[in-house]
Amino acid sequence: MSNPFVDRPILNSPYACPARHWELDDRGQPTRKTLETRRCADFITPIPKPRKQQGAPKQGELLFDDGKGLSTQTQRYDRTAVINAVRRKVDRWRLDPDPNHRRVTPETARLLTYWRHHPFSGLRPFFCQIEAVETAIWLTEVAPQIGKAGERFRKHLADANHDANPGLLCLASKAEFQKMIGRFLT
Repeated sequence: MSNPFVDRPILNSPYACPARHWELDDRGQPTRKTLETRRCADFITPIPKPRKQQGAPKQGELLFDDGKGLSTQTQRYDRTAVINAVRRKVDRWRLDPDPNHRRVTPETARLLTYWRHHPFSGLRPFFCQIEAVETAIWLTEVAPQIGKAGERFRKHLADANHDANPGLLCLASKAEFQKMIGRFLT
């Protein structure tokens, strides 16, 4: 019997926002069903079930320790809620047709237009690279201007920065972000 997940694991183009994903069951295993939405950020790793399990005790899950004692065995700190909320805000901001609602500097607006609409002849940025840049832009240029909605995310970042690097506010992204900036600004 053919398994569609194995036969065609990649459902989306790397150049567009993901529009569908493979459904996973509660153990992180593919169900062979595709969902017509973008997958929410979640920290799961699909691991195949063992073929045999003979009376061995079930291994407990590691507890995510946020360093503040917020997570316990009965209640876990959900770090993905912030990621998914920022993603939704950035998506709405990206799709807003009114350029006056973008709330970015003219230079940033030019760069966004270039990355989104330039007919690249060679290498062109993947959607995830543009989204990383857009998220950094949204957090640094847009969030401070939109009141409580933006302040919530900035406070979360400031608290996380304080815990990791007291006295040093830092917003960073992956190395691809830096490569992309260098490649497309020249």
